[in-house]
Amino acid sequence: MNKKNDVLNVSLPIISQMLVYTFMSIFDMMMVGKYAGNKAVNILGLSNAMVTIFINIIIINGISIGMISIISRYIGAKDSYKASLFSYNGIMIGLFMGLIITAITFLFGNQILYLMGARGDLLYITFNFSKINAVAMFFYIISSLVNAMFIAYGYSYIPLLSSLIQFVTKIFLNYIFMFIILKNHININVVAISSLISYIAGFIFCICMVRKYRFKFNILFKNLKFSLSIAKEIIELSIPSSFEEAAYSISRLICTSIIMYSGSMYFSANEIANTIESISFMPGTSFGIATTTLVGIKIGERDIKEANTVAFECAFYALIMMCSFSLIFLFMPNFLVKFFVGKGDLKVAYLAGKCLAISAIEQPFIAISLVFAGGLKGLGDTKTPFYISVFTAFFIRLPLIYYFMYILKYNITAVWWITALQWGIDGVLMLIFFKYKIFKRLTKY
Repeated sequence: MNKKNDVLNVSLPIISQMLVYTFMSIFDMMMVGKYAGNKAVNILGLSNAMVTIFINIIIINGISIGMISIISRYIGAKDSYKASLFSYNGIMIGLFMGLIITAITFLFGNQILYLMGARGDLLYITFNFSKINAVAMFFYIISSLVNAMFIAYGYSYIPLLSSLIQFVTKIFLNYIFMFIILKNHININVVAISSLISYIAGFIFCICMVRKYRFKFNILFKNLKFSLSIAKEIIELSIPSSFEEAAYSISRLICTSIIMYSGSMYFSANEIANTIESISFMPGTSFGIATTTLVGIKIGERDIKEANTVAFECAFYALIMMCSFSLIFLFMPNFLVKFFVGKGDLKVAYLAGKCLAISAIEQPFIAISLVFAGGLKGLGDTKTPFYISVFTAFFIRLPLIYYFMYILKYNITAVWWITALQWGIDGVLMLIFFKYKIFKRLTKY
């Protein structure tokens, strides 16, 4: 199989999976906006910001990335038993962390939402919504870790099928609950119930696939046990990756709180623009995951030049896709925004359109940042992306947003100009350090 096919065979199913989740989020917000209006969009945005921040930090960008990096290198080294053992231990760690995340939401969710700016009825309704959402996310966490194992083994089409099952179930139930059963009685909790059922369906599918492929990679069955030393190795590799996401997500959470204090109109416009932009963001994330997998396999094979080549192949395809989205966001922002707002929210629509047009600038830099951060993780270096993310999030993004939004009282478009600057610096630094690490390995071997 040639390099191009390697990249596309691993990348395309991951891209498709991420796009499915992205469209699920988009349709979710569209349906909520049409069903219950601007306040319901705020509830959904606040709840997702609180619950998913823990999942993104600890699971998606932590344990999952650590698993893919380690497992892919053992696959490249042709050590299938070690690959299976690390898969099992990674899933067990994730199961434990999933329970903790759910418990935190139930015990401290009210206080977290208060710190995020929710008050009165908004706080009460969002907290109740978040408790159901947290249970749904527990099943999503386990499914995500099983899917990370499948990706590392090269079965990246299985996570795609899982996401399609969740998408169809979620949108179908949303429609039934919102526009048929409860069309005359608004109850935002039905959105969380739809999520719970859809993620359980995805979880069941993943378990069925594990049973189907158990003889190919010996996972969760004979000769496998939980090992503290292996768990420690996974955690040590995952922690910097988790902290990388934490640096970005916590700064974003603080920025969301600043925006919330600036007014619900700015908050809604920002949420809508973020949701639409995620269409382009997820392909970049997907190519980053594919880069981690492919670079890890090549490092396991001790083929450093090929590791460098596949990283730049992934960057090439990521740039093509995300630059295409740049053109769409630049020339069609208002067309996209109108699907998310009612006729009475013209000011929100105008601001969201301006934010989306500004986001066109950052798309190429997001592609470069995510791909070469993935390349560094494939090399086994999860610390460098963390250091870069801390620098750009806490020394560039957060201070500037605080200054322009809280002190100078600029409108929401200032946030998007600052974010474009952040991604530009982030992308350049990721590329420089990836090339430096590759050069060091080439001189070593």
